[in-house]
Amino acid sequence: MTVICDIHDLQKVARRRVPRMFFDYADSGSWTESTYRANERDFRDILLRQRVAVDITDRSVESEIIGQQAAMPVALAPVGLTGMQHADGEIKAARAAEKFGVPFTLSTMSICSIEDVAENTSKPFWFQLYVMKDRDFIGRLIDRAKDAGCSALMLTLDLQILGQRHKDIRNGLAAPPKPTLNAALQVISRPRWCLNMLTTRRHTFRNIVGHAKGVGDLSSLSSWTAEQFDPKLAWKDIDWIRERWGGKFIIKGILDPEDAKMAAKTGADAIVVSNHGGRQLDGAPSSISMLPAIVDAVGGDIEIHFDGGIRSGQDVLKAICLGANAAYLGRAYIYGLGAYGERGVSQALDIIHRELDTTMALCGERDVHKLGHHNLLYPPGSR
Repeated sequence: MTVICDIHDLQKVARRRVPRMFFDYADSGSWTESTYRANERDFRDILLRQRVAVDITDRSVESEIIGQQAAMPVALAPVGLTGMQHADGEIKAARAAEKFGVPFTLSTMSICSIEDVAENTSKPFWFQLYVMKDRDFIGRLIDRAKDAGCSALMLTLDLQILGQRHKDIRNGLAAPPKPTLNAALQVISRPRWCLNMLTTRRHTFRNIVGHAKGVGDLSSLSSWTAEQFDPKLAWKDIDWIRERWGGKFIIKGILDPEDAKMAAKTGADAIVVSNHGGRQLDGAPSSISMLPAIVDAVGGDIEIHFDGGIRSGQDVLKAICLGANAAYLGRAYIYGLGAYGERGVSQALDIIHRELDTTMALCGERDVHKLGHHNLLYPPGSR
């Protein structure tokens, strides 16, 4: 039996249990993967300031994210194809997040639909939106999220065109996956995964199939998705989306201080500093390296969330120390899901919570809201 101590232990189990095409989809970056690797690597250069003989009883990592109480300053990020990591993956991740007390974000490109998740949870979740050329479909998608009681809409701006993802190409991963000998061999080599998938009818992009014009089955989905991401998306398009939504609004994909200033002017409640997990522009800087400059540009004007490279509670603490109000788990919870389903997501959250609490204590702090640059020995840019 595998002893699970940290997120990387969950990653090892997920690698053994999930077909390679789907594991690689979540666990890779674009082109040379330099930005993907930098997201994790650059956290290691941030050193923590150890303090002793400080009263560290009665600690709390509870927080508030866009007005929503959270057990810690963490949310589950939107991840496409989550339902192919484990049967009914989005439902299972949403349930684990709900039980733990942190927000879950459903991707537009999810396997389980907005309605599927709403029917199987009891608390509101967030919905992430990609802007498609079919504005009528986007309007109806926003309305469906409202009808389902979603408590926030997250607009992703950094996927107007698809990044060059070599592992997906080599694995033959398409939308939907095409039946090839390579794909068949990957699937049958994971019998546990196959048995789980036989327990559900959810095997396609259920937010799209049957809802988008002309997309009634898998065969019509592939051409639709290839044509629909909108390269004309501009700042002027955000107003009608925010107004149609009418609730808490988050803009994701900000990696530049100038873009952060533009996003803050839209009236959004939060921005997410993110490079799409290194899956879009390879050669871009890591998210954590850009966080201080973005905080300097708009800190205090808008809530700042962080995404990219979080693999431990220490990483969460470092992002908070550098000015983020919350940090997102993407791959960290996906590993747990691929390894053990809902229980694995709960394990991932437990690991992050424990590491955050322990690290905060060893830094001499009792309240997550008190964390700051003073807890870092060498904050980026200070030497």
